[in-house]
Amino acid sequence: MAIEQSQQQPLHLDYDTALLDLDGVVYAGPAAIPHAVESLDAARAAGMHLAYVTNNASRTPEAVAAHLSELGVPAAPADVITSAQAAARLLAEKVPPGSPVLVIGGEGLRAAVRERGLVPVASLDEGPLAVVQGYDPTVGWAQLAEASYAVQRGLPWVASNTDLTIPTARGTAPGNGTLVAAVRTATGVEPEVAGKPLPPMHRETVIRTGAKRPLVVGDRLDTDIEGAFNGGVDSLLVFTGVTRPEELPQAEAKYRPTYLAADLRGLLAVPPALEPLGGGAFRCGGWTAAPREDGRLGVTEDTRADGGTDPYAGLRALCAATWAAADAGRPVPEWRKALAELGL
Repeated sequence: MAIEQSQQQPLHLDYDTALLDLDGVVYAGPAAIPHAVESLDAARAAGMHLAYVTNNASRTPEAVAAHLSELGVPAAPADVITSAQAAARLLAEKVPPGSPVLVIGGEGLRAAVRERGLVPVASLDEGPLAVVQGYDPTVGWAQLAEASYAVQRGLPWVASNTDLTIPTARGTAPGNGTLVAAVRTATGVEPEVAGKPLPPMHRETVIRTGAKRPLVVGDRLDTDIEGAFNGGVDSLLVFTGVTRPEELPQAEAKYRPTYLAADLRGLLAVPPALEPLGGGAFRCGGWTAAPREDGRLGVTEDTRADGGTDPYAGLRALCAATWAAADAGRPVPEWRKALAELGL
């Protein structure tokens, strides 16, 4: 999804619902991301519906809502949509009501399974009809082995998500994708995946929120932004989590956000207009990105223009130039020095 022209009003007024990722967007571990609480409070006060959409299947919506409320972001369990819920809906479509399901994960996954009228069990000896796997820090070899035995028996296998990493307060840690990989390696079988960026998660989110014009807000290209692309909706990428600016200029179409912002304050802003100038050049706010005769991409700033001091407006222009060249089959101008000139 390419970056588009500016809206005439702030994003929180142009979209009815924000589908917000949590880790790296609203909080990192136990602490809120800077500017998140006040930005979400302002968006909510203006009438925007806030929904919290997470691939983390370890906690229940009640626990997540309580955590958000403690941080100063009032939330009810119904405002939280997890990959565990999307995975449980997939399971309920595969097995009869009341069926036992082998759950490899935490209480969030077990609660989601129960919500769908299924019975979580912990061993193949209890006769499960399917296997569901989600992240939990307590999952170890014994649980992974139990999942492997069940998958080898031919039971349907659903993974809540396959994120290889998760952001924590101490840094980046292994995610559910690394645990899924262990079972995949042992069995040679691929799971059906429910979470972002795949359609089951988007379906679950729309069912639970009733969003008519949603905006996906996230920090990851390979889950949040690709999920928005797959769902055919717009997205805002913030740089408070996993993604770094240098990942964007060469991004495939499915990883291209509609809007960019340093943090959740971007939700309250009117995004600066993106204007094609011809010759492969683009202007955004007070920044212009244009190919030079030496094959490099240059960026220039007009500090008199609105947005000219925001380096992320410059990044939008830079990305528009590199993406346009790539999509047209032209050589992509060297952009790394231009990114450095933006200070990103």
